[in-house]
Amino acid sequence: MSTRIVVVGGGTAGARLAQRLPVTLLGEEPHAPYNRVLLADVLAGRYAPEVIALPGTREPVRLGVRAVRIDRAARTVECADGSLVGYDRLVLATGSNPVLPPLRGLRGAALPSGVHPFRTLDDCLELRAVVRPGVRAVVIGGGLLGVSAARALAALGAEVVLAQQGERLMEHQLDAQASALLREHVESLGVEVHTECRVSGLRQRDGAVTAVELADGFVLDAQVVVLACGVRPRVALAREAGLTVARGIVVDDELRTSDPYIHAIGDCAEHEGHVYGLAGPALEQADVLADVLLAERATPTPVVGNRSAGAMGVPPARAEPRAWGRVGTRDGALSGASAFRADPYPDGPAHPVRVQAREAEAPAKVPSVVPTRSAPAERMPTTADATPAERTPTARYTGTRALTRLTLAGPEPLDLAAFGETTPQPGDDVVQLTDATRSAYRKVVVRGDRLVGGVLLGDLAAVGALARAWEGDEALPDEAPLLHLLTHDGGSS
Repeated sequence: MSTRIVVVGGGTAGARLAQRLPVTLLGEEPHAPYNRVLLADVLAGRYAPEVIALPGTREPVRLGVRAVRIDRAARTVECADGSLVGYDRLVLATGSNPVLPPLRGLRGAALPSGVHPFRTLDDCLELRAVVRPGVRAVVIGGGLLGVSAARALAALGAEVVLAQQGERLMEHQLDAQASALLREHVESLGVEVHTECRVSGLRQRDGAVTAVELADGFVLDAQVVVLACGVRPRVALAREAGLTVARGIVVDDELRTSDPYIHAIGDCAEHEGHVYGLAGPALEQADVLADVLLAERATPTPVVGNRSAGAMGVPPARAEPRAWGRVGTRDGALSGASAFRADPYPDGPAHPVRVQAREAEAPAKVPSVVPTRSAPAERMPTTADATPAERTPTARYTGTRALTRLTLAGPEPLDLAAFGETTPQPGDDVVQLTDATRSAYRKVVVRGDRLVGGVLLGDLAAVGALARAWEGDEALPDEAPLLHLLTHDGGSS
């Protein structure tokens, strides 16, 4: 019996799984899966929307389909259009929602005219339609997402103010010196930057935003306001279905939720206390899950009567889902810049932007699947009746070491990369190289014999070697001085 795998969510994680396995993919957006990393480039006019489409899936994606309810007993997903889709394995790849700050003038579900989140392609296209030279735009949030949005708006000729509540730009990724260099670059693009600046409210007239109010009483005139205040995992569907949810949907090393027939991957998943919110971990999780599901399908299946009970088929006698109680306790920071992780195509060369230009194809309509099941005949239980969680495990997800990488376009483009712990602890060794004339900055943090973090701006020639040393978590060679970690050629010349 073939296995019905249903994936809810057409983002990076869901699309990756659908590239490897034949699945029914339910995409809420009307667009084919696309690379969120490049949304700022679409906003700036550097790329057309069709250029950022992700590689095609094995089966057509059902676009514009929103899942509203999971019936775990019947193993069906109910959609907003009333259709039911049956599953043998369900994968939640619901992603994340933009955080809407609690501001005066920002109440209710409807945003005032001129106020835009910056998370989806539709958000991007709506912004592009209203921004023109001379428009006064305020970006709220100075993380990676806010910085990217601000430079894109500046490229369109808008008068941009970037308001950051924290002490510095991209404070979760960069140290103070690197952030100062980033600020200089952003200001050179014509963006007015305010840090330690708390926004308290919005002013409106006739339902349209007119200004942004700051906590100190200062008022910024604004015709366009972009909310770049971070993201939050989309867990409502899972919570309403009774799955274990913390900050994200809690999963084990097989990306399995508290229901053994339901998995979660990507921005919505929480593994060992970590919600990554980055494309790299989403891709790795999708690949691990594909291996898990393929291994289950390959499990030898005993024959009962004149039918086989496949490990990936519908079990003839459904076991009750076991409670899964391993919940990670480590704190993990949810990046507000999940859309702007580096190259989401790990099989290619290391590069902050890798785009595949191709003609957009209209996906074929895929009918909803309404399951029909007859009561199984009584028989002796077999190994095929075991729940997925009880079978011999195969692939394992053990966490991801994710590197954040960004290219800020402009008259003088700026590349940056950050990974691991960029703030040293007592006893750590730190090596820094600064070239003020080229706005280049490189720094690594070494703890004992391990590279634990680093940040590079302006010159990323050494990032490949550094990333490999950090991701491998291997002891550094005794004979290699720390300074060699930051040289282009390993110090051979």
